[in-house]
Amino acid sequence: MERLIFHIDVNNAFLSWTAVEMLKNGTKIDIRTIPAIIGGDESKRHGVVLAKSNVAKQFGIKTGEPIYFARQKCPQIKVFESNHKMYREYSDKLYKLFQEYTDKIERFSIDECFLDMTNFIGKNENPINIAKEISNRVKSELEFTVNIGIARNKLLAKMASDFEKPDKIHTLWNEEIPSKMWPLKVNELLMVGRKSIPKLEKMGIKTIGDLAHSDKEKMYKVFGKFGKMIWEYANGIDDSEVNYTKEKPKGIGNSITLPVDYNNIDEINKILLKLTEQVTYRLRKEKMLANVVNVQLKDKDFRVYSHQRKMDSPTSSTKIIYNEVKKLANELYKKGTLIRLVGVRVDNLIDEKDKQISLFEDEQNEKQEKIDNALDKLKDKYGYNFIKRATDINSRKSK
Repeated sequence: MERLIFHIDVNNAFLSWTAVEMLKNGTKIDIRTIPAIIGGDESKRHGVVLAKSNVAKQFGIKTGEPIYFARQKCPQIKVFESNHKMYREYSDKLYKLFQEYTDKIERFSIDECFLDMTNFIGKNENPINIAKEISNRVKSELEFTVNIGIARNKLLAKMASDFEKPDKIHTLWNEEIPSKMWPLKVNELLMVGRKSIPKLEKMGIKTIGDLAHSDKEKMYKVFGKFGKMIWEYANGIDDSEVNYTKEKPKGIGNSITLPVDYNNIDEINKILLKLTEQVTYRLRKEKMLANVVNVQLKDKDFRVYSHQRKMDSPTSSTKIIYNEVKKLANELYKKGTLIRLVGVRVDNLIDEKDKQISLFEDEQNEKQEKIDNALDKLKDKYGYNFIKRATDINSRKSK
């Protein structure tokens, strides 16, 4: 199966996160809409621009330059101090959202991550739609924007996410390299630094395409291993893995902002079934069992309703957990209410080997466990969304 990698980068991260925090604390002006920067301590004469609004960018203000120069370019510029503790909190919130889509996440920096989506998007499903869902959820739930690059490897995903900003989704498939990447200046290629540019230009290499079509052996003679690497990068070659840290989760959840507001509990339950399938699939992949189920509904006015229930015994069964989810949703939902977001979460997890086997457990549970495991193996082989429930197929046929 071909790899599918997302690179997700927060737009103007430090300034955006500061803006969101200020708005939550009662500030009336969104500093993303005015000339504003995040900077160091000016009083110590070493304050530099760490992040800038798009409005500040129009004045020619650049990241890394002294705040003194920024004030000369735009006397009315507003300067806000950095807060790395708060940035880490927002970064963690974003990471937690990503965990609802894959457990293979590499933190490339505080404001960007690689996501290996290979086994979580089916062959017949458009990855752009999943990227749109993630982007919309970040905007709706976390109140800032991201750029998303989609490709078959980390390099191309990273290059794609750096195309036009902000709040964009770009692909860079292998067949798109000549039209999308090769015309770019060579300094825009990942890992090509300022010191390399003069040497490359002397060799007549000005674009990524020039580098891609250069002699590989000559590049190695001039630059050594670095020359071989950037030649391969220029040709879209990168076999590096998404380096993720495996750790047992304390809870597993998934939620989705609906494309339109729903006011029909049957339709809401269909969405909850899909979310439950995703949650329980991940639960079984982690070889864990859940003791508590939680359902969340958010209405069109952003009011949140949630309810949880402890189950009779820990389980990872899709059928058993969905039965609880459905009961909770029916208890929560008030007829006529317009719902914009639904979520499912399981908590109080234990390792499946720690489960105490009951003499009274019936054969039905064992049968359901075998069905779930068989479906999981098919999803692992063909992609998560390859297997569809009959209810899902029938609902599509009826449309």
